[in-house]
Amino acid sequence: MEESEKLDRIVEARMKLKARFENKMKLTPSVADDKPMGYGNLNRHGMPVTPVGQTLTTKWPVLDLGTQPDISLDKWRLIVDGEVENPVTLIWKEFMDLPQSDDVSDFHCVTTWSKLNMKWKGVRFMDLAAFVQPKETATHIMCYGYDDYSTNVSLEEALKPDVLLVHTYNDAPLPKEHGGPLRMITPQLYAWKGSKWISRIEFMKKNRLGFWEERGYSSTAYPWRNDRYS
Repeated sequence: MEESEKLDRIVEARMKLKARFENKMKLTPSVADDKPMGYGNLNRHGMPVTPVGQTLTTKWPVLDLGTQPDISLDKWRLIVDGEVENPVTLIWKEFMDLPQSDDVSDFHCVTTWSKLNMKWKGVRFMDLAAFVQPKETATHIMCYGYDDYSTNVSLEEALKPDVLLVHTYNDAPLPKEHGGPLRMITPQLYAWKGSKWISRIEFMKKNRLGFWEERGYSSTAYPWRNDRYS
């Protein structure tokens, strides 16, 4: 398939996805709150700058499961499967050939720190989803990391414009300790919803709990509602 043809297909599928999930996205707490909090882009809504219980930091603390996988780009693969019309296994070049986006967003860790205005580059989840075309039965995704981590996200949250699979932070390759070469970011949700060292995204026909969700953390993880635990 020619690059222009592939891009046209992604754009068309993206518009269909937006139309399909538009109402569900409008009903999510980060959009539909009567008294929104925060300000700026969709990951902030009114005042104050940070969600309740959070403290601003200029550092970027490192949290993981005790291991930091070292994945070379020639061996890296991203499997996208489950409830999709076109399951794929992408090598690095194929991933980088997808539409690339720049974004600035905030990062809220459930351990009570927030870092603002982080500068990213990567592929919007919306564009990856458009590439594989979720079936009508798809409602959630499960993200898996090379460190055996997993986390679940509803499609109406995953398809929001600030949700990216990022390979670049502050104009430099994403550091290994922060999930490089590729991690997901979910600015409107607590950061544990963005899997580091991402290796697979499974589209699911019903919700299933991931690593921290099985251990009592919230399945929805809305920081502006202090939604930390189930």
